[in-house]
Amino acid sequence: MSACGCDSVKGHLTPYREALENLLNAVVPERQTETVALADALDRVLAVPLISTVDVPPADNSAMDGYAVNSADVSYSGEIRLPVSQRIPAGEVGSPLQRGSAARIFTGAPIPENADVVIMQEHVHVDDGAIVFDGPYAPNTNVRFAAEDIAKGAQILEAGTRLRAQELGVAASIGYSRLEVFKRVKAGVFFTGDELIEPGQALGPGQIYDSNRYTIVGLLKSLGCEIIDLGIVGDTFDATCQALEEVSAKADLVITSGGVSVGEEDYIRAAVEALGTLDMWRVKIKPGKPLAFGQVNGTPFLGLPGNPAAVFVTFCLFVSPYIKCMQGIRNPVATSIPVKADFKWTAGKRREFVRARLTQDADGQTVAQIYHHQGSGVLASTSWSDGLIMIPEGVSVEPGERVDYTAFSSLLA
Repeated sequence: MSACGCDSVKGHLTPYREALENLLNAVVPERQTETVALADALDRVLAVPLISTVDVPPADNSAMDGYAVNSADVSYSGEIRLPVSQRIPAGEVGSPLQRGSAARIFTGAPIPENADVVIMQEHVHVDDGAIVFDGPYAPNTNVRFAAEDIAKGAQILEAGTRLRAQELGVAASIGYSRLEVFKRVKAGVFFTGDELIEPGQALGPGQIYDSNRYTIVGLLKSLGCEIIDLGIVGDTFDATCQALEEVSAKADLVITSGGVSVGEEDYIRAAVEALGTLDMWRVKIKPGKPLAFGQVNGTPFLGLPGNPAAVFVTFCLFVSPYIKCMQGIRNPVATSIPVKADFKWTAGKRREFVRARLTQDADGQTVAQIYHHQGSGVLASTSWSDGLIMIPEGVSVEPGERVDYTAFSSLLA
């Protein structure tokens, strides 16, 4: 991707799909790996396929507490009475079952030889060392078979899988105590603006609290990144260059917010062009038009807008899939689902990403509601919402029409 100067990008807005494709095509995936304890692998990205070395379960076993019997002894209708010949708790292996008898068995215990049915304990009456119940029972009732969950030699997880709690459980079930994962992406951040102060301090005239820092750092942590946070730096060209030099030397990716617009006090864009290249600037979306992408001293740079809601939206749309791609995650772009609109929308000139949440209408159908104020500075809209509605440029929406909805849980997972 070639660098673009100010003149070549002036007035040009990159379409959303083209912008996302440009970003992902520029990603150099993380290839360094490390081995971590299974307990520490949550939200890490698996670097190699996970192959099972055992069958799960290792033997046919009981699906419930009850009595193991031979199906030939319980194949007829009417009352059946069988003496109990042994007791098999979980973790023990019983003796071969004597025909015409039953074995008391517990959930997970191996089915004894000669048995192929487990009768639920609630369905029997115990009388003087024997069980009494009504037949018939078919073979394999309430039996869990060896390897029915996982077979030895099977590939269970693909490389590029983000490890959730359920993947850790699967890994544990086949005996893995350590997993090879990709190293965490080091994301460097800093924030400019003389109007910004840290929460907890008293606001002076013209000052605002720096919410973007906590939004971005929180989102990066949720994606499993290692954070290099320089905090608020001086709002000058020299201070911005110094911060970019420092963080680009340490990080795999640099992220900032604000300072990439066209104002005389917006120094980040100028500093990036002085130290590296600006490959993309301004995207044809709303909110989030002033989005920048380039590199500083060979380190990728993403400059987000300054308005808080636009920061959150552009992180979801661009930064999250970019980082997922860096991490080696398969299918880094979230998928949308069609839902029914419970709102009216007038067509705009840019593709719009509307903060929305799903609810049910009077008929019990799932519908999408939108926040009443969609301004790019309205951060409360991101807390109220649980996803984004994508409305293409030039498209109006009437209540009841289908729209594309993407959940934050999908965008940021």
